[in-house]
Amino acid sequence: MAGVNGELCGIICVNKPQGFTSFDVIAKLRGILKMKRLGHAGTLDPMATGVLPVFAGRATKACDILPDHDKVYEAGFKLGVTTDTQDSTGTVTREGDPSAADAERVAAVLEKFRGDIMQIPPMYSAVSVNGKRLYDLARQGVEIEREARPVTVYSLELVSFDEAEKCGVLSVSCSKGTYVRTLINDIGEALGCGGIMTSLVRTKACGFSLDDCVTIEQLQDTANSGGGFERFVKPVEEVFAYLPKLELHGAQERMYRNGIKLDLSRIRLDPNAERVRVYGENGFIGTALPDRENGVLRIEKNFSIN
Repeated sequence: MAGVNGELCGIICVNKPQGFTSFDVIAKLRGILKMKRLGHAGTLDPMATGVLPVFAGRATKACDILPDHDKVYEAGFKLGVTTDTQDSTGTVTREGDPSAADAERVAAVLEKFRGDIMQIPPMYSAVSVNGKRLYDLARQGVEIEREARPVTVYSLELVSFDEAEKCGVLSVSCSKGTYVRTLINDIGEALGCGGIMTSLVRTKACGFSLDDCVTIEQLQDTANSGGGFERFVKPVEEVFAYLPKLELHGAQERMYRNGIKLDLSRIRLDPNAERVRVYGENGFIGTALPDRENGVLRIEKNFSIN
């Protein structure tokens, strides 16, 4: 989609390469797309790869109101070792004996980690405690006590397991804020031998999958060929597809576009809707919030050009 003066507006799903931070991807795309107004959803650690939705132009307005979509990962793990980062990039802090951990026992222990669980954020994380990032403290050799936080693991399955190497792959569907490496660390502790994450691929995020993704190399090749990025851009409305649809016409649409609250009694609205996606004569406009106490429809975000 093109916006004002031809500027892109929408979502580009990038398959983030290993070794890049999420901000590295944004910085790279600013150079490739020749635009500054970019944002991303769902930070990925440098060692992780996979789905990173990048919001371009007016679509960046969506970044702070995105629904809490579940995220799906494929995570490699190895038993018998513990590191300070809970993954293979860290320093080994302990080695254990994983000989008793066969596929059957690993699969059985996963039941403890399904559903609503409590998780202690790792020291190497962006969580802030008393105004300081945990990873900054960790790099200084400081470890502090952290409070456990509730997260939800919707599904957790053992995809494969190598009995000889004591390593395997897990499929994880989880809520926002879940640390997969901490999940693996805790599974290792439950097995009594320790465990670390060796790889991480995010296969789904914000309703998008790896099939929706483009690589940075593809985007660079497109730039080298003179542009034409529109084919990689998905409409921002796709992340709000789960919301009830409200269609406005004529005077109501003009009023809405001009920031005027609409009388709820004069519009056709799902009586149970707490939030809606709004459409006008030319398509998607934005999102709105029914204020039933005051009987008006309040504009939340307007993605259209007035």
